Amino acid sequence: MTTSVTTHPHGPRMHFAKTAPEVYKALVALDAAARKGLDPALTELVKTRASQINHCAFCIDMHTKDARAAGESEERLYLLNAWEEAGDLYTEKERAALALTEAVTVLTDGFVPDEVYERAAEHFEEKELAQLISMILTINAWNRVAVTTRMAPGAYKPSAH
Repeated sequence: MTTSVTTHPHGPRMHFAKTAPEVYKALVALDAAARKGLDPALTELVKTRASQINHCAFCIDMHTKDARAAGESEERLYLLNAWEEAGDLYTEKERAALALTEAVTVLTDGFVPDEVYERAAEHFEEKELAQLISMILTINAWNRVAVTTRMAPGAYKPSAH
């Protein structure tokens, strides 16, 4: 994940990558490791949905731009907030991943429900499921860094795919 600090109405609190470079580099490495073996389109949907839940404007901006650059449709991005009501717009595998993303991101009950985990396990082999869980925890970490340090959206440009 390439990041930059842009102006926030209240100003950025810090430039995390410069202030905590070892942690930043570890998050970049974790993000790269978590992505291995996962469909890039699914990865961007997961990252965008977690970022929506966490109210991370910087990450929503970044991952919707990356998704578009990778060929994702506007319709699917617009309806991601309401994926459960979007009918067949998302595959069963994507819906299972999005349900798991929501359960892992919002641990209000203190656990991921068995039915959500089992649904994901039906669509992902064990290694791929481990990668998906890793991707979800990684984007949640990035969201917390960006929201806490007030990284503002707008300046991110996707790299060439």
